[in-house]
Amino acid sequence: IESGNFPHLLVYGPAGSGKKTRVHCILRLLYGNAIEKVRLNTNTFVTPSKKKVEVQTISSSVHMEVNAGDAGIYDRIVVQELIKGIASVGQLDRAKQRDFKVVVLYGVDQLTVDAQHALRRTMEKYVTTCRLILIAEQVSKITPATRSRCLPLRNPAPSIEQISDILMKVAKKESVPMSQKSSLKIAQQSGRNLRRALLMAEVAKVETMGEREETLIPDWQVYAKETAAMMVDEQSAKQVMQVRERLYNMIAHCIPEEVILGQLVDALFALSDQTLKLQLLPLAANFDHRMHLGSKPIFHLEAFVVHFMSLHKQHMECNL
Repeated sequence: IESGNFPHLLVYGPAGSGKKTRVHCILRLLYGNAIEKVRLNTNTFVTPSKKKVEVQTISSSVHMEVNAGDAGIYDRIVVQELIKGIASVGQLDRAKQRDFKVVVLYGVDQLTVDAQHALRRTMEKYVTTCRLILIAEQVSKITPATRSRCLPLRNPAPSIEQISDILMKVAKKESVPMSQKSSLKIAQQSGRNLRRALLMAEVAKVETMGEREETLIPDWQVYAKETAAMMVDEQSAKQVMQVRERLYNMIAHCIPEEVILGQLVDALFALSDQTLKLQLLPLAANFDHRMHLGSKPIFHLEAFVVHFMSLHKQHMECNL
């Protein structure tokens, strides 16, 4: 990286593992303080159907950051035009800067297949004047052709002990009293998500809970666990309708459908025995895949609920 001779990068790992922080460290190593002078731009693109699509980008003179998934089904046009625009303009001062610019694309695993194919072609065409850093959570959702043109860098989630140590260091710098027991409790409830752990510690500080053993669990997570418990307690048409209503409530509060599915699976996994666990995981993987293929995620969430309740009822009847 210091020599400037590196390929396109694919940085992947779970949410809150520090992918964006590491990418910014790479950019700072390449360009120094030039990446700090950023501005927020609104780019407008015209689709073949004459519809205007607006996408916001954060850019400096040497790099650009964008979440191409914001364009929805028009992500192919956005990806092509953005990269083409920044790659066609060379560096103003090549003596002090690199010969290429960097485009950071967030949420690459959420792009459509057409957009990923367009991304692959664009990467090959502008490789001399532009380097891409792709950021994703699940590399399995990226096409093999796109993956093969990048150097993959796995960014694992930090351990509970690492998160606890970071919380203690942050609390010390901010002069906030926090015991080792409290930081460990927050780290355990964060799900190894460092961003979430820092936010939970901030809430704990506001609520003057720095020295208490309890920590705050978000209301929507408690709500999701209660929903999973309802699926286990009773299997009936009436119960399905009640669970369905709770799913709509969570979606109405802007909780992503894949996050809801993940929370339900985690809660159901803890409430199931070994035999049911072996059936739960393939079922969840199947409906997660269908959810990304379809255009109405709520349908697949409801289908997952019905299938699991049916499996649970059959399992309980067999054990009687």
